[in-house]
Amino acid sequence: MELAKEAAAKNKIFILSLAAPFIPQFFKDPLDETAPYWDYVIGNETEAAAYAESHGLGTTDLKEIAKALANLPKANPQRKRVAIITHGTEPTIVAVQGEDEVKEYPVHEIPKEEICDTNGAGDAFAGGLCAGIVEGRPLADCIDMGQWLARLSIRELGPS
Repeated sequence: MELAKEAAAKNKIFILSLAAPFIPQFFKDPLDETAPYWDYVIGNETEAAAYAESHGLGTTDLKEIAKALANLPKANPQRKRVAIITHGTEPTIVAVQGEDEVKEYPVHEIPKEEICDTNGAGDAFAGGLCAGIVEGRPLADCIDMGQWLARLSIRELGPS
């Protein structure tokens, strides 16, 4: 919480990954304490669904969940919150606070025979995305960098 508060006070970017479905299920209150400080929130489809269920959103539509995440109250109004939901080979869903349009970014295809192990693909995506954010790139480039790194990751055995 101290890191989150410091980031908001000094207008530094704060990025949170939902990390696993059990986080919004069993650690709802601590997660909710950090929510006002998220500038970016990243999750996959099962993590987003777990968030929606634990928060009574009444929907399984990933675009609606992304919009709900993006539009939660925010401590630092100097930057809009961005909610990003990955969904395997389905498009990456991106909602921006206060914007009605939810964007979809097609996932770069990879031949099935090149897929070795999907463990760590979400973390690789987050790493590529964060690298783009740190470099100050446009959001579309950041999503592309995340997908690129995830593609490399699933071609390897185990997270690397």
